[in-house]
Amino acid sequence: MADRNDQLLALMAEAGFSHKSLARAVADVAARAGSAVPCDHTYVTRWLRGAIPRGDMPRFIADAVGRKLRRPVTLDDIGMGAAAVAAVDASLGLDFAESATTATTTITDLWRADLAEVDVLMRGQPDSAAWHEASVQWLVSPPDGDAAGAGYGRVGGAEVEMVRSTAAMFSALDGRYGGGHARRALIQYLHTDVRPLLGGRHGDEVGRQLRSAVAEALLLAAWMSYDSGLHAIAQRYFIQALRMTHAADDRLLGGSVLSAMSHQATFLGRYREAATLARAALTGVGVALTPTLTAQFRAMEARALARLGDARGVDLALIEAESYLARRTPDSDPAYIAYFDEVELAAEFGHCFRDLGRSIQATERGVTSIVGDGMNNRSDFFATMVQAEAYLIQGEMGEGCERALTALALGEGLKSARCASYVTEFQGRITAGMKRTTEFRDFAERARDFRLWGKAS
Repeated sequence: MADRNDQLLALMAEAGFSHKSLARAVADVAARAGSAVPCDHTYVTRWLRGAIPRGDMPRFIADAVGRKLRRPVTLDDIGMGAAAVAAVDASLGLDFAESATTATTTITDLWRADLAEVDVLMRGQPDSAAWHEASVQWLVSPPDGDAAGAGYGRVGGAEVEMVRSTAAMFSALDGRYGGGHARRALIQYLHTDVRPLLGGRHGDEVGRQLRSAVAEALLLAAWMSYDSGLHAIAQRYFIQALRMTHAADDRLLGGSVLSAMSHQATFLGRYREAATLARAALTGVGVALTPTLTAQFRAMEARALARLGDARGVDLALIEAESYLARRTPDSDPAYIAYFDEVELAAEFGHCFRDLGRSIQATERGVTSIVGDGMNNRSDFFATMVQAEAYLIQGEMGEGCERALTALALGEGLKSARCASYVTEFQGRITAGMKRTTEFRDFAERARDFRLWGKAS
């Protein structure tokens, strides 16, 4: 027999609910959500004895109690949180929800399952069909309409700015220390502090701003998960970020999410899907598209095409990216794309030319992609490793090894699965003949003291 649910009993007493009145309140909440569910006092008796209802019923119970208490009430508060995690479906987060309400429910369920480390969501590889379906739905779905909320607790511009500022802090930590450093802390913040805001009271304009801010935070959660090697849940965060941009009617941010999806797809070897996602980003934004975003989207397409060996396509995409970036103005872009500048584009040139075997061009264009200010250590690590590989391809082993040592030193403070993959790729460039040289043996002796070198071996 299940344990008695004393948490629900205590909340019922606080709210002044009888068995019958709670049953009526739950049925009313379900009806407002479009669900006709049977519910009477005998159901409440079973819940108090420890039974966990199926489907959306736990959420309806929490909502009914919260409405009476006039404060947010979670599944954990009503003693049904653990059961909700245990019942997580393997497809959670892969769908582009039909409504903003359903999307919000999916997002909060994802945060809860992530914190509980539900294995089916944390392991495995992304689903290519889910990428395709989400991008198509984003392109063709009609607007959601009014974004006003009638829940508990007033939400205004100050709360929206709080979400943006906190996400910006986590983004800075991500760039400096890698996604594995504070990923879980970000998810905890979203689950604890942002989730109640999504059920708050606000007008249409604040609602759109809030959804846009949450979409940015979800995009960051996706990037940090991807950087940590948690590709299955990263894909889910990307898709839900895309859905939330639709709810916010923020096409620019939606394009950026698709571009980020393209980046992950390229990393995982899904090159054609990556190119398609980048093109969807470019075509789906419409007249609001800025020069910087155009440049970034074209650079992501070039990265995928380089892996496919399409030299002509890469050249066209990079030329266009460079042309558009030259047209940028300080006030033409949203804050989240401000990072993409001449230095970032130089890094994309370096990646693409390396992948096409144009090693001299890779070193010439990539040399300006390293900042060295200590604020973007991961970006500097990637750019330096690309330079190291390019020198190896040229036969400049000494220079390549020195660049690799510089990158490995940067990597000491980074918690990033992607960084380890760059080291593995560099190791794959080292031929049997190189390994027999004194130069390589000296390098290997110095490299073995670095964490990433041993981890990638």
